[in-house]
Amino acid sequence: MGSIIYELKDLPTVANKLWQQIQTKPVAAFYGQMGAGKTTLIKAVCAVAGVQNTVVSPTFALVNEYHTNTGTPLFHFDFYRINRIEEAYDFGYEEYFYSGHNCLIEWPEEIEELLPKDTLRIHIRVLSERKREISIGRD
Repeated sequence: MGSIIYELKDLPTVANKLWQQIQTKPVAAFYGQMGAGKTTLIKAVCAVAGVQNTVVSPTFALVNEYHTNTGTPLFHFDFYRINRIEEAYDFGYEEYFYSGHNCLIEWPEEIEELLPKDTLRIHIRVLSERKREISIGRD
């Protein structure tokens, strides 16, 4: 899938396409520079998934747990402020990544070696202030 988002109103369509992909590979890593829209895109994906909680970036907590309208947990990670990879070990990343529940990860570059082999990789590239390119890979 390769999509261009021109305006925020396009997010639900892109998020729906992403959610279809994410359901086949529970761990999804979102790559993009600061301000690319990773959190905004994850909020839109969570809305499509039926998350009932308020979705905010877990920058200081590392992980937020949300629940869909069916009660299924969905985990949202932000590794931007991680200082050393051991911090991921300390909070038990394996229990999340290998739980079978969806895990949406911001700043996966910081823990790349810990990601499952079949992680869905979602790349956001800033083309202009109002235009983003979204691409998906599994490599």
